[in-house]
Amino acid sequence: MKAKVLFLLVLFSLRLQAQVVDDGLQYVPLAATIGLDYCGVEARHTLRERIALTATAYATLTAVAGGMKLTVSERRPDGSDCRSFPSGHAARAFAGAELVRSEYGWGWGLGAYALATGVGVLRVAGDHHYTHDVLAGAAVGVLSARLAYWVLPLERRIFGWDKKDISVSALPTYAPDTRTVGFAVAMTFR
Repeated sequence: MKAKVLFLLVLFSLRLQAQVVDDGLQYVPLAATIGLDYCGVEARHTLRERIALTATAYATLTAVAGGMKLTVSERRPDGSDCRSFPSGHAARAFAGAELVRSEYGWGWGLGAYALATGVGVLRVAGDHHYTHDVLAGAAVGVLSARLAYWVLPLERRIFGWDKKDISVSALPTYAPDTRTVGFAVAMTFR
């Protein structure tokens, strides 16, 4: 009896830790898209273009995955709500992984994809999603990142990024009481 209780406590603890871990890990590849350049890794695009790529991919996957969640209305494995399909965590992680792969090559991309896969596994192991939810989220994320690259030339023209007198500032934020991550970008055109 003691062994069963101990096993259940350990299992509950692992589930709780998995939820906390995957809540944070989903954003690591997105942050790496912008931040690896600061660690001396050469990126394909400038900082402002990487910020635009990340913002475009994030906005796209949020709109698509959020719309699909409301439309499909699939109950989660744990029964907590009806917003299981597709996995938003997987979409964010895989969008970031595709952005890292595209900016820094397969050497860094494999690590980012491994991390994104880990997020997906944690979502299934924690009974937050079914496997098909994670696979659909991964597809939404990768396609959102690819769309961001397709839209980038249009953003360059709209924002006039061929000119040399533009400055960009970025500020990440985190609110521990609500476990909310935010990102602010300020651009100055002269």
